[in-house]
Amino acid sequence: MNYTCNSAHAQQQFIQAQRPKFNCLNTFNLLTGDLLFDEVERLMPEHRERLFPPTETLAMFVTQALSADRSCQQIVNQAAVQRLVNGLPGCSTHTGGYCRARNRLPLNMVMGLSCYLGRAIDRQTPESWRWHGRKVKLVDGTTVTMADTPANQAAFPQQCQQKPGLGFPICRILGITCLSSGALLDAAVCRFNGKGGDERTLLRSLQETLDSGDILIGDALFPTYFFVASMQEKGIDILMEQQGPRRRSTDFRCGKKLGQRDHLVVIKKPRAKPDWMSDKAYQKAPESITVREFKAGGKIMVTTMTNPKDACKKELQMLYRQRWSVELDIRDIKETMGMDILSCKSPDMALKEIWVHFLAYNLIRLLMMQSALKAGILTREISFKHCLQLWLIWQQAADPYDENKFHALCLLIAQQRVGNRPGRIEPRAVKRRPKTYLSLMVPRHQAREDVRVNGHPKKVK
Repeated sequence: MNYTCNSAHAQQQFIQAQRPKFNCLNTFNLLTGDLLFDEVERLMPEHRERLFPPTETLAMFVTQALSADRSCQQIVNQAAVQRLVNGLPGCSTHTGGYCRARNRLPLNMVMGLSCYLGRAIDRQTPESWRWHGRKVKLVDGTTVTMADTPANQAAFPQQCQQKPGLGFPICRILGITCLSSGALLDAAVCRFNGKGGDERTLLRSLQETLDSGDILIGDALFPTYFFVASMQEKGIDILMEQQGPRRRSTDFRCGKKLGQRDHLVVIKKPRAKPDWMSDKAYQKAPESITVREFKAGGKIMVTTMTNPKDACKKELQMLYRQRWSVELDIRDIKETMGMDILSCKSPDMALKEIWVHFLAYNLIRLLMMQSALKAGILTREISFKHCLQLWLIWQQAADPYDENKFHALCLLIAQQRVGNRPGRIEPRAVKRRPKTYLSLMVPRHQAREDVRVNGHPKKVK
């Protein structure tokens, strides 16, 4: 039987009636709340009534991404126990049914919900959290590795330097986050190697995420001539570190002087057309652009905010320091939530796993923003890990429908403040030594055969 209802009200009544049957109640409560309900219904595929319908499957998948034990067995065991606790008939603890239900989840449903939630959080950000009344967005990229299967290797090949059988499939991710709330607004995923696998290409695919009046902050990789020109055309300002070749040629004696090591400079259009650009787009690009260059904190910066009265050099320097927030956001997703090593065996499921982590991340950011508003503080003052820990405990211990208890949870989340450590510098090194095992230098099947014949090698001293 296909799940069909004639109106949104009827659909919501059906969902409310089914709530006692659902596992992962708190996550499900967030997904079917007022903020996301209409979007969930719009993106939900037609389906038969099963043990794991789409909304419950998605809630379990999100809970799986948030948990320390992210195995399918753990989440299925949790579902089986919760059914018994709720007085429902028992179900099998085999993972096959749940894994097939995850396969049936449409990728566009998970992507759509994640982006919709990120933008909804961005829209609800108070005006006082913005920089001079303007939204500031951060861009940065990272990589994650996948399970070493032939399908993953074909879609996301390992690094060229790795010998066959020794590396892992790797993909590149570029995301745009909101400085005020930390919400992930959109992201692009591609293979690490090959044409179109660089962060500049991914950023061009995400330009629709940016709105007129926004400020985009990024590192020295992004301020190319054609990207800056396209941002100026759309009314979007950038603040980025100067690119290497331009940094070496920056001469503050040229251009219009605005202050000490602060000037306006005209940059002409490159004569060579980039390979990715069409002839029509190249002809349409302006013949020159005017940008502002200044030196602060030992770095040469480039920005399209050319009026020093609207933004002085010191203000821009302090604003650029907040670019580090996107590095912390990436750390929260990859390290705190454990997305740095994906477990799914196929490319389609690996992509789905990435976007489920993004959706889970935005759900925690939603809780953080709600807690910050109740406590009268900024979202960036709340610890992501603290919020995640409380939410996982809350899922097991509390009634998800009690508003008073939820209010108390928000106050608990807002209690722990992150330290304000501007200009913090830490070495990228670990003090604890790794285990004294040899590195695997041959394919695993060959190493097993060597052990069978010669025994285990001695540990490295």
